[in-house]
Amino acid sequence: MARGRHWVALWLVAFLVTTWIVYARQTAAYRAARELADLRARRANLEGHRADLQRRIRVAESRVVLVPRGVRLGLHLPSDSEIVLVPAPGGSH
Repeated sequence: MARGRHWVALWLVAFLVTTWIVYARQTAAYRAARELADLRARRANLEGHRADLQRRIRVAESRVVLVPRGVRLGLHLPSDSEIVLVPAPGGSH
């Protein structure tokens, strides 16, 4: 009779260990999924910020912004005869 009780206890322990392992894996999976969602949200936020910065750079580089700043600094817009193209060194173009 004691032999049967040992088997029941062994199976109960095996069941509990298996259940604990499954629970631990599920908890880890939920945690990883939450971190992944947080990282995706952060990436989307950073991509939006990057797009805004690129837009601001394009606006700052535009003639609409640069020409008035140059005039305020006493510069003038060069005529075609004042523009000289210098080839890059080492270029065979």
